[in-house]
Amino acid sequence: MEVNNSYTSWADQWDTRSDYPGEPKHNSGGGGAEKYKKKVGEGLEKTKTVAATGFKKVKVGTSAGLHWIKDKYHKTTSKN
Repeated sequence: MEVNNSYTSWADQWDTRSDYPGEPKHNSGGGGAEKYKKKVGEGLEKTKTVAATGFKKVKVGTSAGLHWIKDKYHKTTSKN
């Protein structure tokens, strides 16, 4: 019995993906992924810097607020 290797099924005819093991992968060579990785990395670095600065401001503000409350409480309880 002879096997016909040129047969294609309906799915093979309409599937445009090229992920079959025997077919070469097409690579544009533009390095687009590297470019976007770099941009995302820069954006994350900026985000980390802004978050750290914001956290420091919250920490200082909270500390100042607690000291103000402590001073107010101390003044009202230490009347002689």
